[in-house]
Amino acid sequence: MVEQSELNRLFWHSRRGMLELDVLLVPFVQEVYAQLDDEDRARYRKLLSCEDQDMFGWFMERSEPEDEDLRRIVRMILDRVQPH
Repeated sequence: MVEQSELNRLFWHSRRGMLELDVLLVPFVQEVYAQLDDEDRARYRKLLSCEDQDMFGWFMERSEPEDEDLRRIVRMILDRVQPH
């Protein structure tokens, strides 16, 4: 069970001030985060510690994170919004 205070904190940390990131991260934390297992939650929190420019490149698929955990969470977020 995810505490509401944790969701509130993550919501505000997910608002990056860059529209391209906000439209991916805010809905993910609101709609998906609570259903993630502990490892994926930790990956999401790790993602939030990254630089916006790095995340922008990853989400625009111009590059990939070197870290395997970050690659996994970036892929999860992208898979939610991309048609298969």
